[in-house]
Amino acid sequence: MTTAPRLVVVGDPAGRRVAFFQDALRSAGLPGARVVSWPDVLGGRARFAAGETVRIDSPGEDPEADRLLRGVDDPARVEGSGHWYTRFTAAVSELSGAVAEAGASLVDDPGELAVLFDKRLSHGRLRAAGVPVPDSPTSGPDAPAVGGWTDLRSLLDTAGLRRMFVKLAHGSSASGVLAVETNGAGRIQATTSVERGPDGRLFNSLRVRRYTSEREIAAIVDALAPDGLHVERWLPKATQDGRAADLRVVVIDGRATHAVVRTSRSPMTNLHLGGARGDLAAARAAIAAAGGRWEDALGVCERAAAAFPGTRCVGVDLLPATGWRRFAVGEVNAFGDLLPRLTGLPGSGAEGLDTYAAQVAAQFPHTTDARHTHADPRLTHATPRTTGTSTT
Repeated sequence: MTTAPRLVVVGDPAGRRVAFFQDALRSAGLPGARVVSWPDVLGGRARFAAGETVRIDSPGEDPEADRLLRGVDDPARVEGSGHWYTRFTAAVSELSGAVAEAGASLVDDPGELAVLFDKRLSHGRLRAAGVPVPDSPTSGPDAPAVGGWTDLRSLLDTAGLRRMFVKLAHGSSASGVLAVETNGAGRIQATTSVERGPDGRLFNSLRVRRYTSEREIAAIVDALAPDGLHVERWLPKATQDGRAADLRVVVIDGRATHAVVRTSRSPMTNLHLGGARGDLAAARAAIAAAGGRWEDALGVCERAAAAFPGTRCVGVDLLPATGWRRFAVGEVNAFGDLLPRLTGLPGSGAEGLDTYAAQVAAQFPHTTDARHTHADPRLTHATPRTTGTSTT
């Protein structure tokens, strides 16, 4: 086995993601990853060496990085995502320059990360690529900004939306998401994990709650609007065992390799909000019973990933419509690979590999020891990308 380039992970040294990468590298017989913390990047202390391969990972697990990026001391606060985005994209751009100057290579395209972390831009790119997505009046770079509840009500009336998701443009993990419903009489309610304090500040909660007062809903939207809002039609989802269901599908180098069904009694399927893993075999059977093909569902995810050709691994949120016959893409996540204990789909080339081992096999195809990784040639077809001009 030839000497492998040293992998550098920019992330949280104490986080689960880095630990999973370390485990995958050890299993492959490769040197463990060197870790650079986000606070070091933000403080200008990060250094790289020629020949290193640099992978950007989520800063979300590092409390100090979150404080520096969002400018908010309490990690439970919702506000600050706009500041986070500005600081994060600037840091990634600076990181890209430092990596290139050192003669190292960056795995993912910085310009694409900037699009992936803006739901308005990401939705617009997917729509332009012909990927099925929910209707949205805020899609694309030229869409009108939502300044608050008054703007939102006007926008919704113009678009004819009765059920919609209101999302922070730069949010993650359902932070700040409201599932809003109106009826013919104009009554409105919102389902969300946002808790509004007595002083008007907003906090993330593990309890999904329902607001039925337009005054309260308006106050939440007005507080979120300065960070940027994305609005999209709330599509009726397929169900499994009486619970709303969607899928997270990981695509590595253009190929769908891992999939998990997520189910919930609320509109949000995130596991930390009471969601649970569903039955993938049952979902595949439901698709077949409806006259569809599982391969076509995965194909939608691969088309979504193809809209971001400079990003080697994405997690696609696939929304099955009622009846399991049609599909739309809710979001494409740059750091959507945190699916512990999930191994690759049959025929994907990632059989027996978790999402991190599959990325290692794809990243180092000529140095990975197949005895350890069970690497499949279908995961090693892509040429590693290096830092350069953004493709966006």
